[in-house]
Amino acid sequence: MTEKTETVPGWLAPDELESMRERLPILYVDAVPVRLDDTGIVTHVGLLLRIGSDGTVSRALVSGRVLHNERVRDALLRHLEKDLGPVALPHIPASPQPFTVAEYFPTPGVTPYHDARQHAVSLAYIVPVVGDCRPRQDALDLVWFTPEEAASPMVQQEMTGGQGVLLKQALAHVGRLY
Repeated sequence: MTEKTETVPGWLAPDELESMRERLPILYVDAVPVRLDDTGIVTHVGLLLRIGSDGTVSRALVSGRVLHNERVRDALLRHLEKDLGPVALPHIPASPQPFTVAEYFPTPGVTPYHDARQHAVSLAYIVPVVGDCRPRQDALDLVWFTPEEAASPMVQQEMTGGQGVLLKQALAHVGRLY
């Protein structure tokens, strides 16, 4: 029997994660950060600028895995803080409800969502943020777009893996896609 020292509970070693990705769907959360006006209308959508493992630059939503024994709400908060900074001040409701469930497949075309690494199921949320957002980790920048700009062909073509479709669904869900 081998012993393992686990320094971060819930994380898999890289080789374990790779093995699991080949055999099981992995649970993720996607978050669409938004700014609201005084009446609760979405005025801006925050999109991250990232460099992919292949060196391409793209726009992205806040996204990441849910850890073993981690509540979805805690995963949302962790990924929002990781990507937007510790003072983004996200407002997650007492009973968070996803606006959709996105199923990413390694085979393109099964759904609008694609992730070459794995089959992933993502609960997608619209999350108002009121604080100062400063991108961290692998995000280069965070840009706030109006809903019209975010839905534009120019911004949509900068998004990969179907996240542009997910963004449009979020905008439709809050009545901002006409």
